[in-house]
Amino acid sequence: METGISTASFFPRLFTEDAVSEIAKLGAKVCEVFFASRCEYSEEFGNIINEKLSQSDGLRVHSVHALTNQFEPELYSLNSRAYADAKETFESVCKVAKVIGARNYTFHGATMLKKAVKYSYNFDLIAERVNIICDLAEKYGVTLCYENVHWAYFCNPSFYLNIKDRCPKLGAVLDIKQAMQSEISWKEYLKAMSGRLKTVHLCDYDDNGNLCLPGKGTFDFVELYRMLDGEGFDGACLMEVYTKSYKEERELSEAFEFLKECEIKASTR
Repeated sequence: METGISTASFFPRLFTEDAVSEIAKLGAKVCEVFFASRCEYSEEFGNIINEKLSQSDGLRVHSVHALTNQFEPELYSLNSRAYADAKETFESVCKVAKVIGARNYTFHGATMLKKAVKYSYNFDLIAERVNIICDLAEKYGVTLCYENVHWAYFCNPSFYLNIKDRCPKLGAVLDIKQAMQSEISWKEYLKAMSGRLKTVHLCDYDDNGNLCLPGKGTFDFVELYRMLDGEGFDGACLMEVYTKSYKEERELSEAFEFLKECEIKASTR
């Protein structure tokens, strides 16, 4: 188990490649690369990331993350053209992931943005499409990992449980803040993801649900690390916060150091 940082923590203040450099300066050894635009879905951009990584002190990429609404929902589309285009874009991201050494893809999939609509799931179709893109990702040495997101299909642990057995290659990403926003305990998500968890996204929040940097809220990160250790988790815990939660990068550094201290406390109980 390692603690690192996602480039999403710098979005939109910095371009992705510059965020990689800043993460290296903060002393992290592992990161997630959040692609912020379509022009970054290219092997050429992957080479730019690799150049930044080569200038760091051993920083490596654990996972990649794309802008969900640019194409991921259409991976479930019944329109053959929309589906083909989305699959082509997905493969482009997987190609970049291979170039930069990422082994995991953080996936949101279809969204539920219309709050007045009661959504129903076609689990047969979902499992079929997930298996297709799992196989496609595997061609590039990448594991597709579904993330819990309160405004997407995976907003409840039951969603993952409904496709888990039908999608044997599917991994998982636990997002702490998204669990809170779903009003479901992160422990329930962790239970559903058991044996499949590859990545954990870390963010703090106060008693009113306001998001903040780790160490500034009420979330018990020591308990989280202990439970992950008990699960035999050997993936990455990545700080993923919003830029509105801090003014200076010094604050990010303090939050990152706080998380590392929590990890140490969890291992020396």
